[in-house]
Amino acid sequence: MIQFLLNQELRSEHALDPNLTVLNYLREHVGKSGTKEGCASGDCGACTVVVGELQTDDAGREHIRYRSLNSCLTFVSSLHGKQLISVEDLKHKGELHSVQKAMVECHGSQCGFCTPGFVMSLFALQKNSDAPDHAKAHEALAGNLCRCTGYRPILAAAEQSCCGKQPDQFDAREADTIARLKAIAPTDIGELNSGDKRCLVPLTVADLADLYDAYPQARLLAGGTDLALEVTQFHRTLPVMIYVGNVAEMKRIETFEDRVEIGAATALSDCYEALNAEYPDFGELLHRFASLQIRNQGTLGGNIGNASPIGDSPPLLIALGAQVVLCKGETRRTLNLEDYFIDYKVTARQESEFIEKIIVPRASAEQLFRAYKVSKRLDDDISAVCAAFNLRVENGVITDARMAFGGMAAIPKRAAHCEAALIGAPFNNAVVERACAALAQDFTPLSDFRASKEYRLLSAQNLLRKYFIELQTPHIETRVTAYV
Repeated sequence: MIQFLLNQELRSEHALDPNLTVLNYLREHVGKSGTKEGCASGDCGACTVVVGELQTDDAGREHIRYRSLNSCLTFVSSLHGKQLISVEDLKHKGELHSVQKAMVECHGSQCGFCTPGFVMSLFALQKNSDAPDHAKAHEALAGNLCRCTGYRPILAAAEQSCCGKQPDQFDAREADTIARLKAIAPTDIGELNSGDKRCLVPLTVADLADLYDAYPQARLLAGGTDLALEVTQFHRTLPVMIYVGNVAEMKRIETFEDRVEIGAATALSDCYEALNAEYPDFGELLHRFASLQIRNQGTLGGNIGNASPIGDSPPLLIALGAQVVLCKGETRRTLNLEDYFIDYKVTARQESEFIEKIIVPRASAEQLFRAYKVSKRLDDDISAVCAAFNLRVENGVITDARMAFGGMAAIPKRAAHCEAALIGAPFNNAVVERACAALAQDFTPLSDFRASKEYRLLSAQNLLRKYFIELQTPHIETRVTAYV
């Protein structure tokens, strides 16, 4: 059984289809049809809902953290122990919520199909903002598409709803909601079981290891932003899933003298602070990683485990010399991330083995790390090419080079010939040109609807040139630039 709050209503579910998304649960099982399906792939934001989770801050104070999610990519099992809020829950005692009023008063809606998603993103923004901030508003709404109104009035609604905000019914009920969430906090393995399909929800790494050993055919569900597409886009059935999002040990971020350890189930939005503190370019890239709804849900371990050749984080992690800790039963092994990827969607992971955490070396003054993403849109788009460069230069001579690319091969991969052309040479334009030529030996990229092979190779070479120019003239640095 799993339990969660539907606004303030306790829901206990056991026999639901584990392949059921929160979107379809709301619309088909509880009659809340305000949440819309626009794309069923997490791109349009029409299905946005807000999930509240019990959190404890550094001072030991308990509070509820509200986050926007794409309900079309969220399986119901991930709600275990949480609070689900949909657009119907905002109106209170016959009065519209302040974010709904702002949308009306700023004329932020025309056809209205996208409006519930915008309202929920604005609600989450309001809950997480103390003052209007143009950049935060853009970030909060980047995952919501409007095809008729235009964004100016919606941004005006964001400013109005966040400026001088007043307490609402959720603030008034916070203490009671905290108590109710504590009362349903999971204490044992949860399960949804429809007879022919099941999803298991462990709470510890040990339980996860045991379950995965017992069900090696199971699909591991973290954020589900990619896995859910198999159901919503390809109409496949997932007979057995194991949801790892309630394993607290895999959601920790720990900083040591020489490294940062990030649990594999840590949401990308939670990774931002730690990674940005060490590597600002990593932080900049995370701002451009899909949308806020996806970053609130997708995990760093999932982005690696998915083994996509165009995943944004692996090239950066490889260039930084990151490692993954793989767990199987009581056995653990540590593997350099570059050795984890073998071929397209093929990894070094063994049966019943899973990524427990990612180890990222801390930054040093000698490192010259930069990252770049080439995509057709600045926000919410997939890379055509993603490049990460990490050099050490002493007395004008390159002593170490780690150059990694995504979108250039069947796997995220280092550029061995390019690195060899750099190491031991002076860091000058002639050497960089020689290294650019060597990239043609490292990669034979494919052409697809995102970019041609010629474009990809030339872009990779130009990014290396850009890296060199920015290091020579840091005042023109632009970081993680999009190219159209």
